[in-house]
Amino acid sequence: MNISVVMPAYNEEKKIESSLEKLTAYLKGRYENYEILVINDGSKDKTSEIVEKFKENKVRLIENTKNMGKGASVKIGMINAKYDPILFTDADLATPIEELEKFHNALNEGTDIAIASRALEQSHIAVSQPKYRQILGKTFPLLVKQLILNDFKDTQCGFKLFKKEAAMKIFPRQTLKRWAFDVEILFIAKELGYKIKELPVTWEDKGDSKLAPIRDSAKMFQEIVKIKRNALQGKYK
Repeated sequence: MNISVVMPAYNEEKKIESSLEKLTAYLKGRYENYEILVINDGSKDKTSEIVEKFKENKVRLIENTKNMGKGASVKIGMINAKYDPILFTDADLATPIEELEKFHNALNEGTDIAIASRALEQSHIAVSQPKYRQILGKTFPLLVKQLILNDFKDTQCGFKLFKKEAAMKIFPRQTLKRWAFDVEILFIAKELGYKIKELPVTWEDKGDSKLAPIRDSAKMFQEIVKIKRNALQGKYK
């Protein structure tokens, strides 16, 4: 089997070495061809230096000249990936890489995109988020359901597997650069008729979130409005 793994990273020096060690160990024993694309989003710490140490393990570093946002970084990685399928995962591996097998199974059964969900009954939250993030995590999905996309319980979990053909149609149409990009790519996928399956996972809060609850919540609302406006203008067709 082949796979590309896309990992956006911003100031991840404390976690990315451990994550890359786990990823490479897992992929080496299971895939004939694989690559890990780390998109360093203008980090101000030693993220790049740490990633460089893994170059012999099929890890590719892509440098953003400035901080462009998580959504922009994921888009760059997905478009530059060479294998099929393509996994997008957060740099802290809050969803363990061992969950990947069930996502492959979903694609083999005819799904185009398999997404991790923390909100399904079968999901297991090993370490919970702080209370303020739990409230945000429950409020944002309600907003998404009311305004634009009512198909999913959790659009924001950072572990999504795409057939390459679907990714190459979806991500060039993506316009959002920051937090609500997950909603946009799922909306685009639905617009284009791709099959999406939401899967339960084990998930563990790793702390050190880059999300600022008040400031970024307002921005996420604005981005949801932008998705709706783009849709009405036919920009995703």
